[in-house]
Amino acid sequence: MKPCILLIEDDSDMRELVAGHLEHSGFDVQRADDGVKGQALAMQTIPDLILLDLMLPKVDGLTLCQRLRRDERTARIPILMLTALGSTKDKVSGFNSGADDYLAKPFDLEELQVRIKALLRRSERAPLSTKHNEILSYGPLTLVPERFEAFWFDEPVRLTHLEFELLHCLLQRHGQTVAPSLILKEVWGYEPDDDIETIRVHVRHLRTKLEPDPRKPRFIKTVYGAGYCLELPSGGHLDELAATIREARRQRQSPGGSPQAA
Repeated sequence: MKPCILLIEDDSDMRELVAGHLEHSGFDVQRADDGVKGQALAMQTIPDLILLDLMLPKVDGLTLCQRLRRDERTARIPILMLTALGSTKDKVSGFNSGADDYLAKPFDLEELQVRIKALLRRSERAPLSTKHNEILSYGPLTLVPERFEAFWFDEPVRLTHLEFELLHCLLQRHGQTVAPSLILKEVWGYEPDDDIETIRVHVRHLRTKLEPDPRKPRFIKTVYGAGYCLELPSGGHLDELAATIREARRQRQSPGGSPQAA
């Protein structure tokens, strides 16, 4: 069966160009020209992947992405944003809204296809088919790849698929500095340019879920100019640390705290 891609793009020339290329490459492409139609089609067809323009009539791409992420039926569908807005700020906004990847216009159609295939490969690592189904554990952190679950000081932590993959990548190399290029290749499945804002956003989100104070990370450390290092506690003082983290989590659930820069 052909992978189904939902293309939500209001520019008719761009929509037909992209759709024609993807259909020629063996994909089934559904089309929508505004955010309302796009959301309806996403719910109706449950595609394998969504290509989402940022500047859409009726409902903009950021709002639509947030809506799709909040709905259980579409929450795990990979979303690749296509937009003429290519600044770091725009990329951060896209990732914060729930996008898995971001491609600025104008883009090469072959590059688009590489990104699509990488996202589809990662989404196909379903719990029952994953080859990496061993439980990974160190100190207070346990990852169960078979179910994409994380336990932090014996409490479940809700992670997105990308956050889980990133944490899995770092935990496999606990105590080592992991270069951005390796993270991008292993987690995102391709080697893009040297813009690592993609990683920074997801590291920032992980810190808000694991760190007592995301502004002063103790566990997911930035090694400037080299990458990121996961350093987890073990041995004594874990009970005291667990209490600190539970209190920090309780405070963040009340009005207040916001994600900090990675």
